[in-house]
Amino acid sequence: MTKKTKQPWPTKAVMEQIYDLKLWGGKDFDFYSGTGSHTPDIVIPYTNALIAFLKKHSKPLIVCDLGCGDFNIGKHLAKYAKKYIAIDIVEHLIKRNKALYTEDHLEFHCLDIAKDEIPPADCLIIRQVLQHLSNAEVQSVINKIAPYKYIVLTEHVPLGHFTPNQDIISGQGIRLKQNSGINLLKPPFNFKIKEETILEEHFLEDNKGRLLTTLYKTV
Repeated sequence: MTKKTKQPWPTKAVMEQIYDLKLWGGKDFDFYSGTGSHTPDIVIPYTNALIAFLKKHSKPLIVCDLGCGDFNIGKHLAKYAKKYIAIDIVEHLIKRNKALYTEDHLEFHCLDIAKDEIPPADCLIIRQVLQHLSNAEVQSVINKIAPYKYIVLTEHVPLGHFTPNQDIISGQGIRLKQNSGINLLKPPFNFKIKEETILEEHFLEDNKGRLLTTLYKTV
């Protein structure tokens, strides 16, 4: 008798369930992208660091936000971009964002960043997104992002020494339970860059790791 193995849900279905069942909390919100997008001690230093980066350019950048979620972060950044393209995989979340945020230079698109083409931009923001994806999906994203001049990546990683890029099934959880986290420069990804700068680092309470925001310049 052949033993059946449990097949992972498609990432789109997983993310839809997270918002529908409010698995990241926020019972009083229509959509809630987790404490990392709503806790002031996390949000304010992060947005200040990103705003400082965006403002230092003589010409405003075109920004593409991969995994914009409920846009509680992006709404602080969009005004500093020539164009701000916000992407998420959950269609009803994108419809909600379109209704709430209507600036002329702001676009929302429902895309699966592991499968679909990503719009051209000067800068990609990828905030706490890759940590939820399998290595195969992460690699698919990496294959598309090399042409973008700036990549601002935020990942939840363990404290101290850890083995990066342990594989997971895409979903609500992240690699932290395996004492791991995403590092695009390490195997199996080995992403090639020109420069690396840490823009912001937030240490979480109770030794729950840190949120590390890194700027990669690729060209």
